[in-house]
Parts: sequence; structure tokens; C-alpha cells
Amino acid sequence: MSSKYLEFIDIAMKAADVSREILTEHRVKYLRGNYDFKTKNDASPVTETDERVEHEIRSMIQAAFPSHGMLGEEYGADAQDAEFVWVIDPIDGTRQFIVGYPFYGTLISLCHWGQPVLGVVEMPVMAERWVGIAGQPSTVNGLPIETREHDELSTTLAASSNTEFVFPEDKEAYEHLMKSTKWRVYGGACYGYLSLAAGKIDLCYDSGIMREVDYCALVPIIEGAGGVMSDWEGQPLTMHSGMKVLAAGDRRLHTKVLEEIKKFRP
Repeated sequence: MSSKYLEFIDIAMKAADVSREILTEHRVKYLRGNYDFKTKNDASPVTETDERVEHEIRSMIQAAFPSHGMLGEEYGADAQDAEFVWVIDPIDGTRQFIVGYPFYGTLISLCHWGQPVLGVVEMPVMAERWVGIAGQPSTVNGLPIETREHDELSTTLAASSNTEFVFPEDKEAYEHLMKSTKWRVYGGACYGYLSLAAGKIDLCYDSGIMREVDYCALVPIIEGAGGVMSDWEGQPLTMHSGMKVLAAGDRRLHTKVLEEIKKFRP
């Protein structure tokens, strides 16, 4: 199975190269002063750089694999029911990008019948490239990564992307996890999940903010590093999952957290 997906890594890496070039160019250009942005219908910001990165990546992939589908943050879906669908977030962490924080990156994923099987995350400011392929060990800059073994919730180091968007029905469970873990970091966008894959933290949880463009690239990376990623019901994440994401470096911790969440279900 793995070799079947390895054939797609070359175009994903080339797309990440293009993303790094564009994002670096724009960071240098706007190192001082404000960066213009628009506000989308869902109240999230978008810049011309988001649009440019996604346009370039989509053009590259469509030229290489014209039968593949595409799903992007800025330009929507094209042949979303195809066997292979590329899922793209040109800038995960647009808010961070706008204000100059370094925690933003490009997420490129390939899904096979809806299941994420390849993920590449380009973090241009850190000069880091994270890669996961189903059946293969995950890497950062070519070096293997591993999650850490840790199953005690009270000493867990955790991350969450944003506390503002938690669904009302999840607030009690979310706040319980905040109180039950040792300490938490916020606002890292995809980087919290990457830190989990590298064994730096133990748990990531989000509600109301993650979409398929945000998590599909992370699934193969975390799983290839020894971790587990699911929705809040414990179901594997696919292109069609909702906006509740739970990742743990240790499967035992993942099971414990799911049990804690269930305590707050009707």
C-alpha cells in the first residue's frame, strides 16, 4: 500500500517548494507595516497570498494528475468524489500570518476515497517540512519523528488552536480538559499538532474551528509518528468528518480523554 502513495510525494514536495518561495517573499515584503486582507463570509480573514499559494498549487497538481479531485480553503471543491482528492490549506494560520507571528504553514494532503494517506506541511519561517505517508515513518526535514509515551492526564502537556470557536455543546468538556491537563498552549495553528508528532506535547483538542483542510495533512504525519487522531467520538478522520478533532501521542491517553469527554454528553 505504501508504495502506491509514494508516487505522489514528488508533486507534493514541489508544491511545498512553491509555497515556501511565495510565503517567504511576502514575509520579507511586509516585514514592516500592515498586511492588507479581506474578510470572508465566515468572518475569517483571507489575503492575496492565500489565494496565490492555492492557485499555484492547484495548477501544479492538476497538470500532473488531471483525473484527481481538489478541495481548497480558498477556491472550494472540484471533483470531490474522485478516487484521489488533494486537500489544500494555503496558509493555515492566516491571522498569525497577517500580524507577523511565525506559526503559519501550508498544508497539502492527498485523500484516497476520503481517507488522508499523504500529508506535507511547509513551515516557511522555521524552515521545516513535515511529511507523513500511510505505512511510512513520518519525518521533519528528512529526520524521523516519534510521539512520546504518556498516559497520565494530570501531567499531560496540551495544545488547542483557539478557545473562541468551541461549540456550545462542547464547552463543558473542553473546559474540563483545560483544568485536567498540566498546562496548555494556544494559537499555534497546525504547529501544536506537529509538536505532538515530534513528542514535545501529548494532546491536542479543538472544537468548532478545524475543517478538512486543517486536519487532513496532519493525520498521516501524526499516525506515522506513532500517535492517533480522531473526532470527539473516536472515529477516524476523513474528508467528511466534522469540526471536532482530538489527537494524542499515546493511544492510552487518547482512550482516557475520550472517556472524559463522554462524561459531558447528554
